Amino acid sequence: MDNNNNSIEDQPAGKKKPTTLLLIPCLLITTSMLLLYLSQNKIILISSTTTTISDSDHSRLRYDPCVGRYIYIHNLPSRFNKDILQDCESISRPKDKTSMCRYIENSGFGPQMGDGDSTDSKYSRSWYATNQFMLEVIFHEKMKTYECLTSNSSLASAIYVPYYAGLDLRRYMQWSCNVSERDAAGKEIFKWLKKQPQWKGLSGKDHFLVTGRISKDFRRYSEDNSSWGTNLMLLPESQNLSFLTIERSPKRQNEFAIPYPTYFHPTSAVEIRQWQDKMKLTNRTVLFSFAGAQRQSKNYKGLVRTQVIEQCNSSSKACRFLDCDVKANICDNPISLMKLFESSVFCLQPPGDSLTRRSVFDSILAGCIPVFFSQGSAYKQYTWHIPNNISEYSVYISYKELRNGGKNKIEEILRGIPNEKVVGMRENVIRLVPKIVYTKPNRHKPDGGILEDAFDIAVKGVVKRIEEARREIQD
Repeated sequence: MDNNNNSIEDQPAGKKKPTTLLLIPCLLITTSMLLLYLSQNKIILISSTTTTISDSDHSRLRYDPCVGRYIYIHNLPSRFNKDILQDCESISRPKDKTSMCRYIENSGFGPQMGDGDSTDSKYSRSWYATNQFMLEVIFHEKMKTYECLTSNSSLASAIYVPYYAGLDLRRYMQWSCNVSERDAAGKEIFKWLKKQPQWKGLSGKDHFLVTGRISKDFRRYSEDNSSWGTNLMLLPESQNLSFLTIERSPKRQNEFAIPYPTYFHPTSAVEIRQWQDKMKLTNRTVLFSFAGAQRQSKNYKGLVRTQVIEQCNSSSKACRFLDCDVKANICDNPISLMKLFESSVFCLQPPGDSLTRRSVFDSILAGCIPVFFSQGSAYKQYTWHIPNNISEYSVYISYKELRNGGKNKIEEILRGIPNEKVVGMRENVIRLVPKIVYTKPNRHKPDGGILEDAFDIAVKGVVKRIEEARREIQD
C-alpha cells in the first residue's frame, strides 16, 4: 500500500491535529459570511447545524447588486394613502384654482402638457403640470418599481412607510378643524406601526417616511386650534424615523431635504441629455428675473422679498418681474414660467412663505443660475443633491448687503461677474439637471446603465443614514 494514502485512523495518536486544521477553513468561511451579512446591516439567523456555506450561495451573496440596497415597503391600511387619493376633493382647498384631483393623474405627475398648454415642440411628452405638493405620491409610485424591493424585511436595509402625511394635512386645513382631528392620523399610524414585527427590532430607526410639505407643517407646539399644522414630527416615535421633506429644519438630525418636483419627468438618460443640450444653446436676453408675489414685510423673509421686487423694478432694463399677485394665471402656467427662466441668465430666489422654493429647481432645469439671499434656501437643505462648492453654480447675496447696497445692488453684483465665470456657472447648473428631476417610474436604462435621478439619490442617502444609525447601535 502506498504510504501517502494512509487513513487518519491509521496515523499515530500524536498526529491527529489535521482534523482540527481541516475544520478551521470551514469555520472561517461561515464566520466571514456572517460578518458579510452584518456589514450590510442584515439580521440573519443561522441554524446551529450549519457548518459551511456553499460556493453557489457565496457567489450569489458576493455579486448580488442589491446587497445593502434592499427596501421593504409597509403595506399600510388604505386610509393612510389610497383612500386620501380616492377622496381627492377633500384635499382641495377653497382658494385652490384647480381641483387636486387633476394632479394625482399619471403617478402624481399631473396632466400631461398638451395642446391645451402649449404647442411648443421643445417640450416633449415627458412634461407635466406637476403640483409642488405631490412628492408623496410620486415617490411611492417610483418606489413600487424600485429594483431592490424585498418582501423579506430581515434583508431590508431600510423600511419605507408610504403615509401621505402632507396630503392628509390638506384635508384639515380649515380653521374649523381642531388639533385633535389634525393629529389623529399621525397617532394612528404609529399605533399601527408599533404592532408590526419590523418595528420591534430597532423601534423604527430603520424606517423612513416622505412628506411633500415643509417639515415645519408637522411641528406644531401649541394645542391652540388656531395654531398651524400637526404634531406628527413631535411624537416620541417620530424621533426614531428618518423624514425626507421638501424643506428640513437644519436643527433636526433625522430630517433630510430632497428636491421639489419639477415639470420634467424624462424616460431616459438620452432625453435628459437632449434637454441639457437645448439649455446650453438657449439665447438668454434677460440678465436676471423673478417670478413671485409680495409677502408681508414684517419678518425677515418678507423684507428680503420686498427688496428683491423693488430692485428688480428699478432695474427694468436688466430684470423681468413676473408678478404672481397680478398675473396669477401666467404664474400657474408651466410653459410661461419655463420660458421666463430659459431667457434669463440669473434667477432670483428670495424666501417666501418659507426659506425654500420650488422655483429653485425650475430655474436649475432651465439652466438659469440661482441667486440666493439665505443660506437656508438651498445650501443647508439639499446636501445630497447639490454640491457644496456653492460659488460654482450660484450667487449668494446676504440680506445686509442687499439692504445697505443701494437700489441697484443686485444688478451691480451680477454685472460684475466676468462672462467666462457666468458661462462656467451655467454649465455647472445644467449638469445638476439629472439630480433634481424625478423620472418616470417605468424609465428605460439605455445600454444597461443606471439612470440616477433625484429619487435614486434620496434612497441612497437615506439607506446610508440608516446604516450609520445601525452602526451606532451595534457599537
